[in-house]
Amino acid sequence: MSNTSNGIVAVYRNGAAALREPSSSSVKVGLAQMLRSGVIMDVADAEQARLAEEAGACAVMAVERVPADIRSGSGVARMPDPTLLKDIKRAVTVPVMAKVRVGHFVEAQILEAVGVDYVDESEVLAPADHRHHINKHNFRVPFVCGCGGLGEALRRIREGAAMIRTKGEACTGDVVEAVFAFAKRIAAPYDLLGCDGVFVGSGIFKSADPARRARAIVQAVTHYSDPEILAEVSCGLGEAMTGISLSDAKVERFASRSE
Repeated sequence: MSNTSNGIVAVYRNGAAALREPSSSSVKVGLAQMLRSGVIMDVADAEQARLAEEAGACAVMAVERVPADIRSGSGVARMPDPTLLKDIKRAVTVPVMAKVRVGHFVEAQILEAVGVDYVDESEVLAPADHRHHINKHNFRVPFVCGCGGLGEALRRIREGAAMIRTKGEACTGDVVEAVFAFAKRIAAPYDLLGCDGVFVGSGIFKSADPARRARAIVQAVTHYSDPEILAEVSCGLGEAMTGISLSDAKVERFASRSE
């Protein structure tokens, strides 16, 4: 895949070139704006996707395995099986996102062909390239990328990302990378950063009552500035998924490979 001088993208298949125009950045960002103020939930199958939609999620993020299982196990974590994606797309009416490995443009091409609404070039999966990310301008489908700082966010945007999420440590329950803490760390005014929505990991499906917890999260995001509603939706949620300590060797090993 390469760019021609007139901005048309050449996609090479079986030795032949097919010319097409990628979606404009304004179209891609517009899709992100449609999800503003909503909750996007990680799901590992069609049943979880239906539960997320019923709870009020504005979109679902398909994953091959939940991050907790990725960290507790071994092997390569990659994009979801296309069959799973098709099952999820049939099961829900909200947009369907899916994760690909950092730098793995072929996985992104596959997801675009399957018809996902958004691609997440995710540091949670095993990276295909430790130095370079995908050139996202070459795709019609929009991308979301994680960032641990302002510089990283700007690099991902320069590569064509239409949405940016903060990058924390999956499975820990640690909120150090939340927007407020991030603003303090870079000495920037909090109100100039803000947050347009919330990504929720699939750890909710390892809690005692996933459906109730999912509904509570959606309500909490919608009414984040109303303590009375927050108190109400926090009642009777049952046991949450056990988080992993940041000092755990598995977290340190995982973080070192995804920097």
